[in-house]
Amino acid sequence: MTRFHVVFISTPGIGNLVPLVEFAQLLGNHDRRFHATILIINMSQRPIVNTYIQSRAATGTNIRFLHLPAVNQPSPDQYGSSMGYVSLLIQSHKTHVKNALTNLVSPESDEFNSGRVAGLFVDMFCTSMIDVANELDIPCYLFFASPATFLSFMLHLPTLDAQIPTEFGDSDTELSIPGFANSVPPLVLPTAVLNKKGDAFSWYLSHARRYTETKGIVVNTFEELEPHALRSLAMSPLPRVYPIGPVLDLNGPAQWHDPTRYESVMRWLDDQPTSSVVLLCFGSMGSLSGPQVREIAFGLERAGFRFIWALRDPPKSQLDLPSDPASVDDVLPNGFLERTCNLGLVFGLVPQAKILAHPAIGGFVSHCGWNSILESIWYGVPIATWPIYAEQQMNAFEMVKELGLAIEIRLDYREGSDLVLAEEVERSIKHLMNGGNVVRARVKEMREKSRMVLLENGSSYQALGALTEELVPKI
Repeated sequence: MTRFHVVFISTPGIGNLVPLVEFAQLLGNHDRRFHATILIINMSQRPIVNTYIQSRAATGTNIRFLHLPAVNQPSPDQYGSSMGYVSLLIQSHKTHVKNALTNLVSPESDEFNSGRVAGLFVDMFCTSMIDVANELDIPCYLFFASPATFLSFMLHLPTLDAQIPTEFGDSDTELSIPGFANSVPPLVLPTAVLNKKGDAFSWYLSHARRYTETKGIVVNTFEELEPHALRSLAMSPLPRVYPIGPVLDLNGPAQWHDPTRYESVMRWLDDQPTSSVVLLCFGSMGSLSGPQVREIAFGLERAGFRFIWALRDPPKSQLDLPSDPASVDDVLPNGFLERTCNLGLVFGLVPQAKILAHPAIGGFVSHCGWNSILESIWYGVPIATWPIYAEQQMNAFEMVKELGLAIEIRLDYREGSDLVLAEEVERSIKHLMNGGNVVRARVKEMREKSRMVLLENGSSYQALGALTEELVPKI
């Protein structure tokens, strides 16, 4: 059997890497002619990435992880944001990526690496690697781990540039973005885009302009979830878009982070009634201020529902990740844990997907990262939206206003926003758990569709088949 090599490179963040790895696995499972190497950019501030890779490699996967050599870190005078830092860090690996690709096809390669490189897949912030693919005459594809609506926004960002205010909050004029059926309020755009004076905006613009240079765009979504956005993309003069999702890691930190915590959470959930527990989790990069944490605590206590709360301390610097609190008691109101000891659990990072799968979970207060949204849909758990960073405000807007698949707490929350007060937290959780029956029914319906699309006649299965045929080199 002729074998073909596919190579992947991701931004060094767990939310970027995990769906890319799952996509690589999906591609190999779909067509055994393909075998994958994932090039790893190391970033000292992301130790969780290495923990994940070690765990994933130990599962006997047919994916090879190749750590690229270290490079000199960007100096503070070269960047003004974490986006600037990461983009420069990735760009500085171009020579190492070229060497890795060259070695993969050398006659001295081992059996795993033998075969022609059929494609290089880059993620949304690795666009500098398009240059390497072009130099080596390797087809380059974009793997887009966010929704089709956000892809549409990024593709139209150069056109929207003049309409976006220079400073945060300068304009209330809503934007027309082809991927959205509704006009989009500026305050749900990413913070980096709303602050055009920083370097993050210029980096967003730079990456967006390069998407059309790829041979195709693979999106972690499915037609039945985002029909309007995908139709609008299909009508544009763009590289072909392949909606192959949902691509999910249904094990998550249960397999690669703190198994003792996982077991204790699951034992507690086993004792709870069906659909009685609300999960509050804001992602691996999400954290809230001390005053906001206290408002959530008071709101939870007043709402009276069972809960699991993944509580994280804010990062210590611009490039660091949030961390688990040394003691959750220190950041919560006095006596909160004692008063709610029979009602809920407060932990650090938890195995979100495994918890969402448990029948005791009835609602999810989420930061609206796209991976989390897809997990909630897969398990039919309705979301209450609490976005924090990246494109999460746009995701929340889509889920509430475009698709009717979530309940709104806030659509435009971010660092520096007014506090969500305890009364609002209480009211939202009660609506999520007791009301919202229309949303709950829609989410259950989408749950079934999210599974059907991956079956042999499903839309995502067919899109994946079209992609594999496109990847096979034409002789």
